[in-house]
Amino acid sequence: VNRNGGGNAGQSEWPVTVVRTGDTRLAMALVSAAWFGYPAEHMTMIGITGTKGKTTTAHMIRNILEEAGQKTGMIGTLGAFIGKEHIPTRNTTPEPWELHGLLARMYESGCRNVVMEVSSQGLKQERTAGIRFDYGVYLNLSPDHIGPGEHADLEEYKACKKRLFSQTEMAAANADDACWDEMTEVCRGRRVTFSVRGKADYYAGNLREIWEPGVLGSSFRIGGKVSEDAVLALPGEFNVENALAAAAVTAEMGIGKEARLAGLRRTVVKGRTQLVAETAHFTNILIDYAHNALSMESLLRLLRGYGPKRLICLFGGGGGRPRQRRYDMGRIAGKYADLSIITMDNPRFERLEDINADIIEGLEESGGGYLVIPDRKEAIEYLIDHCGREDIAALIGKGHEQYQEIRGVRYPFSEEEIIKAYLETK
Repeated sequence: VNRNGGGNAGQSEWPVTVVRTGDTRLAMALVSAAWFGYPAEHMTMIGITGTKGKTTTAHMIRNILEEAGQKTGMIGTLGAFIGKEHIPTRNTTPEPWELHGLLARMYESGCRNVVMEVSSQGLKQERTAGIRFDYGVYLNLSPDHIGPGEHADLEEYKACKKRLFSQTEMAAANADDACWDEMTEVCRGRRVTFSVRGKADYYAGNLREIWEPGVLGSSFRIGGKVSEDAVLALPGEFNVENALAAAAVTAEMGIGKEARLAGLRRTVVKGRTQLVAETAHFTNILIDYAHNALSMESLLRLLRGYGPKRLICLFGGGGGRPRQRRYDMGRIAGKYADLSIITMDNPRFERLEDINADIIEGLEESGGGYLVIPDRKEAIEYLIDHCGREDIAALIGKGHEQYQEIRGVRYPFSEEEIIKAYLETK
């Protein structure tokens, strides 16, 4: 193409090489890696996949490695982290140009490890193509992200996640998940397993719940290839499962016991069973990203297990999402919670009244008590005023998000900041 926009190749004043490819996404991944000097090849790469638990497991691994004195970059749902620097990202697994640019920045800043969440969409769209992962973690698989613009069915979803392990030198797999062997069979090298329910290379024993002022967590013993007593400031068996994954990877990397236990103990993840410290003197309020019935049931069931006087949940439903998902969340809330406060999540382009009607239908079927407070800020303030010391309350659905999306506009909204600001007026 010439300078004046003509299309005569023979008159081109800016000759360029044109490479034809049948897969532009794959080509972009490989070109991006080359452009930035193949940064992934100069660092230990740890990839994590699974329907649930990727973010928490990534934080645990990073904390352990940094306790051991190894600067470690992290990329995932909450963005990218280089030391204390936080870089927002649009996707859990960024597009190749952004991804390799981040990896280059990490290497240049002294990182020698990178732990990253590898999503099914990232794998489907070749965002990580060409990257060799030294360690891959398989957590679990359950129906999610099935539908238009995501995955056609469960089999495609499974096949996309499995692709990570064809790029992996060593796999750590959750032996409690029925698909672990099938998912990791393509691993290039050896595999180790972890389990909270039976024997494995790394397994949990003596699991005990801890509920103290400002702490809602668990203690357990890691057995198998190591023998260590661990404490988590995060509640639930699924977090113990995440901790075993982190323990397995770091033990295989040669990290010592002290760093591992210290890293696990100090792990707190924004919006993931996050106990709000400011409420610890009068009650127990958690913020969690659970946004479907499966994750909501897992959360509420584990909180019910701590034996609170009342279990309260505050949540809404996402606009532009299946109505069945909202109905199911209402049904689960009614099954486990003593009181549900129905409010706004991200209504997007749907009427809030229609979204809440789907939730209420599920609640009424399961017989759960509920209140409707449409404004989420007012709902949170009501919860604070009516929550007792022996109660546990969960703010569900927003998690780490810092906005509410209404009619195409994202308005600033942080549950943590709303709680802090309201308590300052008390």
